Amino acid sequence: MAEFEDEYLDVLQNIEFGIVQACRADAAILDAHVASAVDGLIRLYQAEARGRSAPALSLSPSAQAVFGSAKTMCDWRLGRERIVNEQGIEPGLALTPKTLDEIIACLKRVRRSVDFWTRKGGRQGYVTYVSQFIQ
Repeated sequence: MAEFEDEYLDVLQNIEFGIVQACRADAAILDAHVASAVDGLIRLYQAEARGRSAPALSLSPSAQAVFGSAKTMCDWRLGRERIVNEQGIEPGLALTPKTLDEIIACLKRVRRSVDFWTRKGGRQGYVTYVSQFIQ
């Protein structure tokens, strides 16, 4: 497991950054909302990888906020999205786009982390844990 995390640490951090951004914008977001959003992203990208149409997702407003923020990061890592800072400047990062399979694997790893930290820390265990590592 550590090998995977070492290889994809930057991608995992990017996804978690998207999640934390949504959580900081709405302090009422729970781990259950994060889990629903990540599950939705996994379903979305798996459907795309299989050449199927996007699944119909029924997400709460809180889960939808997490979904949108994390999806932006995933799409950026797939080479589909531009990221700009508050001044509208794109960071000078030269990234090699990831594959759908790599993004799906990273999302599954994040999902396992959500489960682990929820069991350990309660309804916001994951959100509290991961927030301390994201500036």
